[in-house]
Amino acid sequence: MAQTNQTRQSPAARGLTDEEVAARVADGRTNANTDVRTKSVGQIVAEHALTLFNAVNLLLAVLVLLTGQYRNMLFMCVVAANLLIGVVQEVRAKRMVDRLTILTQKEVTVVRAGGERTLPPAELVADDLVRLAHGDQVPADAVIVEGFVSMNESLLTGESKPVSKGPGDELLSGSFVDAGSLLARVTRVGAEGYAARINAEAKYVKAVRSEIQDTLRAIIRLGTAVLVPLGLGLFLRTRLMDGAALEDAVLTSVAAVIGMIPQGLVLLTSSVLAIATFRLGRRMVLVQQAYCVETLARVDTLCLDKTGTITTGEMEVGSVVAAPGACEGDVEDALARIARANEADANETSRALLRHAAEKDLAPEPARRAVPFSSARKYSGCVTADGRALVMGAASFVLGRGRTGEADALARAFDATERVLVVGECASFSDEGEIVGEVRLLGCVAIRDEIRATAGETMRFFLEQGVELRVISGDDPRTVAAIAERAGVPEAGRYVDATTLDTPEKLDAAVDEARVFGRVTPQQKRDLVRALHRRGRTVAMTGDGVNDVLALREADCSVAMASGSAAARNVSEIVLADNDFAHMPEVVAEGRRSINNLQRSASLFLVKTVFTAVLALVCIVMPPYPFIPIQMSLLSTAVIGIPSFVLALEPNHELVRGNFLVNVLARSLPASAAIVCALLAELVCGRALGHSFGEISSVCTVLVAFVGVALVWRISQPMTPLRAALLAVIIAIVALGCTLLAPFFEIVDFTGSMGAVIVAAGIVAVAFFCWLYDRSLARLGSSERFLEFVRKVEGRNDSN
Repeated sequence: MAQTNQTRQSPAARGLTDEEVAARVADGRTNANTDVRTKSVGQIVAEHALTLFNAVNLLLAVLVLLTGQYRNMLFMCVVAANLLIGVVQEVRAKRMVDRLTILTQKEVTVVRAGGERTLPPAELVADDLVRLAHGDQVPADAVIVEGFVSMNESLLTGESKPVSKGPGDELLSGSFVDAGSLLARVTRVGAEGYAARINAEAKYVKAVRSEIQDTLRAIIRLGTAVLVPLGLGLFLRTRLMDGAALEDAVLTSVAAVIGMIPQGLVLLTSSVLAIATFRLGRRMVLVQQAYCVETLARVDTLCLDKTGTITTGEMEVGSVVAAPGACEGDVEDALARIARANEADANETSRALLRHAAEKDLAPEPARRAVPFSSARKYSGCVTADGRALVMGAASFVLGRGRTGEADALARAFDATERVLVVGECASFSDEGEIVGEVRLLGCVAIRDEIRATAGETMRFFLEQGVELRVISGDDPRTVAAIAERAGVPEAGRYVDATTLDTPEKLDAAVDEARVFGRVTPQQKRDLVRALHRRGRTVAMTGDGVNDVLALREADCSVAMASGSAAARNVSEIVLADNDFAHMPEVVAEGRRSINNLQRSASLFLVKTVFTAVLALVCIVMPPYPFIPIQMSLLSTAVIGIPSFVLALEPNHELVRGNFLVNVLARSLPASAAIVCALLAELVCGRALGHSFGEISSVCTVLVAFVGVALVWRISQPMTPLRAALLAVIIAIVALGCTLLAPFFEIVDFTGSMGAVIVAAGIVAVAFFCWLYDRSLARLGSSERFLEFVRKVEGRNDSN
């Protein structure tokens, strides 16, 4: 609820009446809907529920339901679990990011005809008068009516240097008051504001860029296209030509086609990525889109924003130099006294001086009088307890324009990108804070952006992984290049001023030439990311400001700082809750573990997808189809589900190599081929030996288990105690399902002829699999024909 405080108002500061406010609200001239928001819970549920995967499985479940064989609907548990994991993970991340926005929101003091009151920024209307002081964020575009201030516009422009403003100057929404206080009249609200206009360009649906997701979708599309004709053909053959009952024909057909949809692989992928996001969440890394963990592990180009990413967003003391006749200790003491006297209204410079004083163990006694910083006079000062008047600020305002040469001589010791302030002693200050008498120069202090302590180590990590680093900032290119060099970015001297890139051709050419970009507009940041995409790069982008939103939205994987703008957080896939860029290697490590282990585990699932499709085609010509759904559930659990989950959660920090689908098929196709051959042998021998359908299905179940165990053994190399125990558990589950639980899985008692086929076909199938597996790993990854086939399956026409 708004709080009201009755105050006298000057004519220039007359606020709106209640009637004027109501008229503006009725016209829609309010400050609502200025940010890019996170997806709603409904949107998240719809995205996860309304998929081809869920639709196909639901249709198959309905067909089984009509037969009354409810236990054969167990496969829907996988579908439900996958939906639940995906929704819960994304909703959890959304709520945490929304909570950050709520915590950073602050009510605004508004001056109206009835007095002053505090309101949420969304309730402001056009022409409202707002009163802002040190630390406040500008809620809407406005013009200053009263007061002189120093503004921090780094979230809008990327430039960390404060900007001095006074009456008549424009304030942009999203900037902060660094020092001073003001009264301003709102000029633009809602979608008309500066930040809102940039945010509006980012309000589009961003496609998820994930090789794993693309592979899953391609398999599901292909499986759906194949299962309809195969399932229908198998049903007609079983029902019309073999005279089977309707229920049996339906179950046989469903058992055949259900294996073509890799349900377990979809669930495993969701589970592995959900576990990765949970682990990262414990390290203060919020993942809003699970697949971005994989994308970050694949990036080859990382675009960094300077302010808030490489730097902490705060200032630090670079060095202190004493003037002739003074000692450095005198300068340090004067700086500490001025900063401590103005601590209550400390801006970024004062906070840097306070930290520096603490590092030097300087604890000056309280001052008799403080002279706060004013953007109009460009200095601050104090009068000490013993009567000394100390002043610090810009040389031309402290010493006068005729004496700046003294400061310039001292400033030669500093880097050209550092901000230099002079420190001196004067006779006294007037009641208005004006300097009285001539100032005696004590020395100079250099203030610079504070680089994150972990920046160098993080840069080295990415460089060792072969990731190219680019720095894109709205700040001066020389300043950005100097900071990039200090942080360890290679070739930081290759910088360009983006104001000179006034044509698309110049900007495109600069992408190849420069490594550091300064004075970049929000639109240019986005265009730079697009230019990198045209060169086949996988791009990650970090940022924290409104000026980064468009580039964050365009990048393959975007990372935002929690302390930045709400818009930057909401459009990013990853939010660093503690603003620590050093977590990036941890995200890459989780991505590698997920990708490498999923590649290994996915081969188990695709074995079933391939062999069931081929077997269904064969059984249209040579029936019967040798499985029912409950037997496929046993195989899916023992030979695929359990080993895949165990292997997928193991530590794995290997570099990601090759195409996901190529790596998976190189392992799965040999097993699928061996299984099809073994099952064909039983279909032929079973007919010759007079095996019943129950005997054929029982033998086929064991043969699939044989080859499946062999595949698990091969992908588990090198063997560890955990993997050896896993193999023992798989064998025990299959044995239990074929003996004590045989009635439930409809496994019949084994006869001598069944045993003979199992031993002979099983040995040959395993030997054939091992031979194919070695040849596949050696040749498929480099086969152009095979790579072209994979690209067609994935729906890609390029050769990248």
